Amino acid sequence: MSTLEVPVLIVGGGGSGLAASVFLSGHGVEHLLVERRADTSRLPKAHYINQRTMGIFRQHGLAGDVAELAACPEQFGTVRWQTTLTGQGPLDGRVIHEMDGFGGGALRGAYEAAGPVLPAKLPQLRLEPVLRRHAEERNPGRVRFATELLSLTEGAGGGPVTAKVRDVDSGEITDVTARYVIAADAGRTVGPAIGVRMEGLPALFDATTVYFSADLSPWWRGGSVITWFLNPYRADLSSALIEMGPTWGENCEQWGLHLPLHGIDRADEAAVAARVREVLGLPGLELVLHEVTSWSVEAVLAEHYRYGQTFLVGDAAHRQPPAVGLGLNSAVQDAHNLAWKLAAVLSGQAGDALLDSYESERRPVGQFNLGWAMSAASHHQVVVDAAVGLGAHLPPERRTPAFLSYFSPTPVGAAQRARAAEIFATHRGECQALDVETGYAYERGALVPDGTPPVPRAPLGDVHRPTSRPGHLLPHAWIERDGRRVSTHDLVGHGRGFVLITGTGGQAWTAAAEAAAHKLSVPLSVVTITDTAPAAEAPAAEAPAAEAPAGAAAGAAGAGAGAYCDIDGVWQRLRGTASGGAVLVRPDQHVAWRCGGEEADPAGALTEALALVLGQRAP
Repeated sequence: MSTLEVPVLIVGGGGSGLAASVFLSGHGVEHLLVERRADTSRLPKAHYINQRTMGIFRQHGLAGDVAELAACPEQFGTVRWQTTLTGQGPLDGRVIHEMDGFGGGALRGAYEAAGPVLPAKLPQLRLEPVLRRHAEERNPGRVRFATELLSLTEGAGGGPVTAKVRDVDSGEITDVTARYVIAADAGRTVGPAIGVRMEGLPALFDATTVYFSADLSPWWRGGSVITWFLNPYRADLSSALIEMGPTWGENCEQWGLHLPLHGIDRADEAAVAARVREVLGLPGLELVLHEVTSWSVEAVLAEHYRYGQTFLVGDAAHRQPPAVGLGLNSAVQDAHNLAWKLAAVLSGQAGDALLDSYESERRPVGQFNLGWAMSAASHHQVVVDAAVGLGAHLPPERRTPAFLSYFSPTPVGAAQRARAAEIFATHRGECQALDVETGYAYERGALVPDGTPPVPRAPLGDVHRPTSRPGHLLPHAWIERDGRRVSTHDLVGHGRGFVLITGTGGQAWTAAAEAAAHKLSVPLSVVTITDTAPAAEAPAAEAPAAEAPAGAAAGAAGAGAGAYCDIDGVWQRLRGTASGGAVLVRPDQHVAWRCGGEEADPAGALTEALALVLGQRAP
């Protein structure tokens, strides 16, 4: 038996656990990750990486490797409904409706304005190996797959946690002592061990997904993040088809099909394959089945996100319907929020109380996301089907006539399609919910409220209004210095502490930041952004994402060579302060505090604000 002492133990090597490992390494925190499986996910599962998650990946040097494998919005930014993929009948292969979604088509401009990087589509089957490679490279020898947790014991009075882990192959047991634990195991082991109670609906309904390979190129149009089949003949053939790569578009090789298997044994490969062919309208299709999974759709939220020295992230903290794609994305965002706080506490920059803000910030977001996903799933199941004349009480014999009426070239058919289009448009609360993806904010926690009211949110989440109000994500704007263009998000590089952003009239904040950083022993850099770009200059080139944080962090206050220029006036419009004010940004790119204008005692105000954020007592 061996022993090991680490500041942080991560239990679980899925998306949230591997992301937490990468983030902790970025902040210089030693840790051990254990995962009972021998390898990463063998199932595609979650496949949409939303804009905020891609922004987090950009901050931590992951976005390039993810984007290299992923589909971009031009390749997936449509949601489609159709009858079958093809067939010989008059209702086969008919497109019922399609709309832009997730940054595609007409949505692109709004998504580009919201952040420096766009969403991507990459199933967990391909994402997790990227995360694992980075985790292992940044934390050599401490990312251990095929290692299971045997026991976990909380220390008394906030003392260290002790755990026993076992190498599945050799049987060797290691005693691990850790100051903190991150439970990223989907609630399988840590939750039961420490008494986590999940609130909500643990079994909404059962779902089945068939993963298979097939050449659909003669019939597949591509460009769809998901295609819903509403079968015009049989309700039990309605399903949803998803590209799973590795090639995207017409030549996609692998697929996920959500479909009911009523009356079919999932172990009967011939029967399952026959059902897939029925759904697609391809009776002679050659296909290879990889996996048939049945899973329970839940809507549950942990009563607490912190239990002593243990913190829940991802599915260990919340599990919701897959609508809107909030599961994996919320998990990565949980880990991102927690990582910098653990780093601050372990380095002595903050007291343990800072870690309480993880629950006060992330649990309300988890609760909101769960409710939003529930609402979107319910809307889709009831309202969207009804848009084409279907409904819970429609007799089977009326199903085909309803579709014939929908597609008929008559005034009645035109009216039916027009009414349906208006109903389908309400689906934007699921597939165009930019503000849900990237506009979440924290009302209390590691921040100093400035007394301003919350920013009104669009009822369907499809309008994002960036703001520098404390608790919100720092607004994205393109800025330039020395011929290089970066995003304001790039000013906050991983492991570089807090950033204070000021304007042309904010020279006093440089000395204030130096004083606050010295008194509180906290890394704090100052960046000045002037209101206008220099005249008669060639267009600036965007700095590569991996280089942007390093270059940006070197910025100093002042309107001289060290200052950035507001390229198109976006930062001036969104900063929420005068040129002599300041915006304090946390390591996770959320605003911690802001001062609207010049301050009589900038050093005192900034020191007090930073101390409040970190839970320190101001000197």
